[in-house]
Amino acid sequence: MAKRTTKSDTSAPPTNGDAVLRRPAEVDYADQLEALRQHDAETAPPSWRLSPRAVLTYVLGGKTLSAELNGAQTDVEITRKFYGDDAIVERAIVTLASERALLLVGEPGTGKSWLSEHLAAAISGDSTLTIQGTAGTTEDHIRYAWNIARVIAEGPTPDNLIPSPTMTAMKTGTLLRFEEITRCVPDVQDALVSILSDKAISVPELPGANTVFARPGFNVIATANSRDQGVNDLSAALKRRFNYIHIPIVADKQTEIEIVQRRSAELLKRYALPTKIDKPIIDLLATVFREIRDGRTAEGVSIRSPGTTLSTAEAIGVALDAALHANYFGNGAVTPADIGRHLVGSVVKEDLADLAILKEYVTLVARKRGASDKAWQAFHDSAMVALS
Repeated sequence: MAKRTTKSDTSAPPTNGDAVLRRPAEVDYADQLEALRQHDAETAPPSWRLSPRAVLTYVLGGKTLSAELNGAQTDVEITRKFYGDDAIVERAIVTLASERALLLVGEPGTGKSWLSEHLAAAISGDSTLTIQGTAGTTEDHIRYAWNIARVIAEGPTPDNLIPSPTMTAMKTGTLLRFEEITRCVPDVQDALVSILSDKAISVPELPGANTVFARPGFNVIATANSRDQGVNDLSAALKRRFNYIHIPIVADKQTEIEIVQRRSAELLKRYALPTKIDKPIIDLLATVFREIRDGRTAEGVSIRSPGTTLSTAEAIGVALDAALHANYFGNGAVTPADIGRHLVGSVVKEDLADLAILKEYVTLVARKRGASDKAWQAFHDSAMVALS
């Protein structure tokens, strides 16, 4: 007989207190960071956990190191975290070792935040000191705030001050991540000018020690979507304090396939799904994304492109959705039909007119290929149902 569920049953806390949806990079990749630390023979800048060359190796991967972990000698593979021009990563690391801050600019979904997180994890051992830029971000989020109740009772004291992630990063000599900085209004952005220039935050409410000075190692990694820059562009004073690095969309198809395959496999592992996405399925997905994004098919036929940015991150999202659908509602094997079923939500976002563009691609391109390829036929049939 099935056990009856009571209110107390459903409200019981989970038994695994360590379970979280997503762990910081320094936790997920702790074995790789420790292996690199044990083999790092070069001098690191002040407060850095690893030397610049070791940070580069961590981000780009391609090595297997023997390290002592948990009392045992273990071979640790250093996996690639960022796919693109290696020189981009080198310039980013050099900038963070200098007096200038770093601004990663690019289309949505090109891996700016991913690169920012891994750089902070490798350099500072902490990627969680983050400010998320929005229209509601205030200067207090960047500088500091006060415990108002205690200030009323006791007056402003250092114990009543609530430090921002910026102030914490300055005190500890670590990196601050500022996500989507161009979504903040200009007056809020400019709170960074004096911080980046003077490497200090003034606290005039405190009559005694009223200045917090940054320790060596402090710097800022900011990100900005190129589509958002025209809304709240940085002031000229703030621009001078950043080195700009543009992160392009992955140009090579095989590289994009490798990214989607590796990241989708990592996500399936996180979701504890036994489902596997075969390479031909990912090849079809990458082909669809690249052709619609470029406005031209492999046969050289011009097609219309949607207004939505079809980034590699969007392709990973489609792959994950298809795998979840196959696991819960299919036989566990991801098929071209699963890709077609979940493509619409990624392509049609900002403009309903993009629905007609996707339907045109499915009707003209996928249907023609489906006449001689069963995979494309299954993709076509499923996409048409989703579009109807």
